[in-house]
Amino acid sequence: MTTLTEVPVDEVFASALRGQPCLVWDADECRGLLPVDSWLRDADAFDHELLALCHGPTVDIGCGPGRMAHALARRGRAVLGIDIVPEAVAISLRRGVSALLRDVFGPIPGEGRWETALLADGNIGIGGDPVALLERTRDLVTRGGRVVVEVAPPGTGVVTRHISIETEVGRSDVFPWTQVGSDAIGAVARAAGLRLRSQQRFGDRWCAVLDVPR
Repeated sequence: MTTLTEVPVDEVFASALRGQPCLVWDADECRGLLPVDSWLRDADAFDHELLALCHGPTVDIGCGPGRMAHALARRGRAVLGIDIVPEAVAISLRRGVSALLRDVFGPIPGEGRWETALLADGNIGIGGDPVALLERTRDLVTRGGRVVVEVAPPGTGVVTRHISIETEVGRSDVFPWTQVGSDAIGAVARAAGLRLRSQQRFGDRWCAVLDVPR
């Protein structure tokens, strides 16, 4: 695909949500397709196992098209999804999810009162600085609450890449994205003032539960 123009990342992601195949680039190397279809479907059995770790009112950070937030709402949980992509928020709202167009580092309703903050689908990568992101989630969650984080497999460590995404509308500007492996999440959590409570594996997915100090 020949890209003639650089496009804001939210516009490229929105086109992917509308069905355009979306390539992920790391420098000049294509790393494959963004798994948008998996985010648009309903929650599967592994998603539900992960969601069982969420307690009480939950803020879903980087909710995308609302798969996880919708599943939590169907469990009778109070949940708010936030995302920076208008198309993602619109799809979440059409699913019946409470969702807002928000950056996690900006003002969020209910700050300091959420019982759980959810970072699913690798969203620990948001902003490229997992310590700063977890410090921010700590501020959103009540004392004694938790952060539920989907992490990468053991052996990943902490890896930051500068990537872009591309559909027919163009290629996005480059942005940092960080993977944190299950082997590294404990140290990252401690640096952010959180404590690793537990880790679980669901099929080929890994998850950590981090406690917010009382």
